[in-house]
Amino acid sequence: MKILVIEDERKLARFIKQGLEQHGHVADLTHSGTDGIDLLAGGLYDLVLLDLMLPGQTGFDVLQNIRTFGMTVPVMILSALSDPEKVIQGLDLGAVDYLRKPFDFGELLARIRVLQRRTTTGDNVVLRVADLEMRLVSHRVIKSNVALELTNREFALLELLMRRAGHLVTKNEIAEKVWSADYDMGSNVIEVHIYQLRKKLDAIGTTGLVETVIGRGYRMNTP
Repeated sequence: MKILVIEDERKLARFIKQGLEQHGHVADLTHSGTDGIDLLAGGLYDLVLLDLMLPGQTGFDVLQNIRTFGMTVPVMILSALSDPEKVIQGLDLGAVDYLRKPFDFGELLARIRVLQRRTTTGDNVVLRVADLEMRLVSHRVIKSNVALELTNREFALLELLMRRAGHLVTKNEIAEKVWSADYDMGSNVIEVHIYQLRKKLDAIGTTGLVETVIGRGYRMNTP
């Protein structure tokens, strides 16, 4: 998942971002509600982790703006506020979950998995292209009972290509969905990751699955 963390307590924010990335997620981080809305307007996110006690635009303001602008991204509140009225207010404004600080990071990951199962139900829990199978919740890629060892970024890249199998995926789309907001479009990091991904697919006998469309992007071919 690509997750936006909006948290003004910088040490905690860095801890959350690092933990998310260690468990296979792509995470962007901002310390203000205003910047958070700007990132949401310009990027593609699967989840927002939102503090309520933010300087300037509060978490409640962010939730209200998300609703006003018609954004559908799910929001999980992370807050030290335990007043039931605040919890109810946050949920009524559209948050899907509310986790009180301090929290156990394992519980946060478990709640994220629950949200992931809600949004990737049915056929979307397992993606299949040719003889390649991706299990999203358990974060595994399998071909003929052989597991493919991928980095977190390679997994996210392969997931995007599999979801869009048969269709062109541009470099801009890959940058928005798989990389963080500070990605340098002038770098060749996407090409390097495509190359590494192809090598790993070739090693398990899945060749020619990812096609380069010169000057445009990439396409995952279907049988």
